[in-house]
Amino acid sequence: MSTEISAVATEHWRTLDDGRVQCEMCPRYCKLHEGARGLCFVRARQADAVVLTTYGRSSGFCVDPIEKKPLNHFLPGTPVLSFGTAGCNLACNFCQNHDLSKSREMDRMQAVAMPDTIAETASRLGCRSVAFTYNDPVIFHEYARDVATACRERGIRTVAVTAGYLTDRARPDFFRQVDAANVDLKAFTERFYRDVTKSRLQPVLDTLVYLARETAVWLEITNLIIPGRNDDETELDAMTAWVVEHLGPDVPIHFSAFHPDYRMLDTPRTPFETLAMARRIALRNGVRHAYVGNVHDIGRQSSYCHACGVRAIGRDWHELSDWNLTAGGRCAACGTRMAGVFEARPGGWGRRRVPVALGPSPVDAV
Repeated sequence: MSTEISAVATEHWRTLDDGRVQCEMCPRYCKLHEGARGLCFVRARQADAVVLTTYGRSSGFCVDPIEKKPLNHFLPGTPVLSFGTAGCNLACNFCQNHDLSKSREMDRMQAVAMPDTIAETASRLGCRSVAFTYNDPVIFHEYARDVATACRERGIRTVAVTAGYLTDRARPDFFRQVDAANVDLKAFTERFYRDVTKSRLQPVLDTLVYLARETAVWLEITNLIIPGRNDDETELDAMTAWVVEHLGPDVPIHFSAFHPDYRMLDTPRTPFETLAMARRIALRNGVRHAYVGNVHDIGRQSSYCHACGVRAIGRDWHELSDWNLTAGGRCAACGTRMAGVFEARPGGWGRRRVPVALGPSPVDAV
């Protein structure tokens, strides 16, 4: 395969009676004339078919702590090779990666890397997993899928950091080779999704139920709390109760603090008290593992045994301290198993963030 491939055929589309081609990767169902692009910008109509125009091209690579995704119950303490592309299939007014997700410039795609190169680099750098992140991997599905295949052949796992906005038809294909996912549940009202993200809530809920009930993908949820938008106690109560009823009590939830960005520069930062309230509501409703993010709070970012209350995994930002789990992820104090994917010993990557230069052939981390 050439190291300069940027457009490849896709599967999830069909031709309409009026001659347009409809993309069926996400619920926007973009209907395209020849030469047109979907809202995500990277899926386009060429020669009467929908192609992905950014295959093999990335906005950059970095080795992160897995806790930054955030995933607290998936290979804690280990390094993950992270990358994204450009574009997005949502239009969030608060997007905190808008320089990538809203990009319409292909020259932002600085790194050229084929799936085998990514997998080989992750292995050489000691990464236990590769994460599709920074922008939503749903829109670069074919690239992510091939990377996941190459990683699996080398014993490396893959992580999707996603808003979960995809169709019933595409969902099984997208998650088939993914090992873990953090789904961004942006709010719990259709109004918020319509007005603030220009999308819909129900497909995201469908994705969450699919992952929890029909796959072995390890699932965690992030809820970015925005003052005046999705921070109502009633909404948080309804959302966390829904999670326990439909997904189960073991799905961790991360309540993250908002900071002003993109088109919501006049909205204030999330008060710490709001994050603490959200976590308290979640625990009251039966969520066993609720965390706060984008703030420094060792107590609310650590993991506790739901049976005896001992601190099983201590966290200071993205760095581990306490480790009171035995083999198989059991509490060292009472023997209760903690839900998640744990190795016998935690990783020691810490909070480092190391950019990595990739090209047609692997190079060392810088």
